[in-house]
Amino acid sequence: MNRRLFGRAVAVAIGVILIGVIIVAVIPGIGPTGEYDRETVEIIDSQTDEQLERVSVRVADTPQKRYQGLSNTDSLATDEGMLFIHDNEDRYVYVMRNMSFPIDIIFIDMTGTITRIHHAEMPTSTTDDSLQRYPGHGKYVLEVSYNYTQEHNITVDDRVQINIQWDHIRYN
Repeated sequence: MNRRLFGRAVAVAIGVILIGVIIVAVIPGIGPTGEYDRETVEIIDSQTDEQLERVSVRVADTPQKRYQGLSNTDSLATDEGMLFIHDNEDRYVYVMRNMSFPIDIIFIDMTGTITRIHHAEMPTSTTDDSLQRYPGHGKYVLEVSYNYTQEHNITVDDRVQINIQWDHIRYN
């Protein structure tokens, strides 16, 4: 085999691999998300301090997992959801990219107080530029099945008790 040709082929292969690694690192959601941790959150009535519901959630705590979210998920059980954890409390905008069912989108501040609830219908368009945007303020976003909040009398100012513990981080 021609050594010069072999050397060029190896150089091209290394270049393609490096470009792939850079693309996965720079563009959230393009790489593998890995397994989601599962936890349970409790929703507490702000007036009575009584538990309204418990929701089993998949935890989206990395940029890749937050970007993927519930995209390409077939359905949610009635007591199931996804909890998005952001690094900081801020204003965020959510869209329903590649969704096959409607959801409720619940924004939660760092104290666990619900700040906004959206009832997100199925998108009529599939292009990112024309997707309905659902803005809110918080550190966490909880997505549950459509009208879950209405069916369980969950409102703005109710609280979500989030007790997720890792070796070096504790969210409360």
